Amino acid sequence: MIDDVATVLEEIGFDPENSVLTYRQAQVLALRERDVSQADIADALGTSRANVSSIEASARENVAKARETVAFAEALQAPVRVRVPEGTDLYDVPQLVYEACDEAGVKVDHTAPDLMKVVSDAAGSAITGRQVSAPLTVSVSSEGVVRVRHQE
Repeated sequence: MIDDVATVLEEIGFDPENSVLTYRQAQVLALRERDVSQADIADALGTSRANVSSIEASARENVAKARETVAFAEALQAPVRVRVPEGTDLYDVPQLVYEACDEAGVKVDHTAPDLMKVVSDAAGSAITGRQVSAPLTVSVSSEGVVRVRHQE
């Protein structure tokens, strides 16, 4: 498994010149996703388990930052952005989104219960019970894709 990680990276099109990950970070993530232990990776790469742990942590942090950057860019481009203030009842969120979408001429392919679930799942700790406990921004793309951003 460790020997064919270069082939795996090539097959999935990893390009270190255009990635937020270094080649080594990509190697470690690819192996960890295949349940190879940090100790085994360290042996194969000729380094310590602590170094592999550090590489993996940095790689996961870089991936999280890249996801946040993409979410930010998508929110900027979305024709619909709804700011949901702290204290809002989750059951009121669909109506806020539907009204903004109607004004922008954007169709949302979610029923109210589905939209509440999408918002709740994406918001995580920003929803407590039925209440929005931290401000949210719900954006809807021109294709009707709903994204939720929040500050933790």
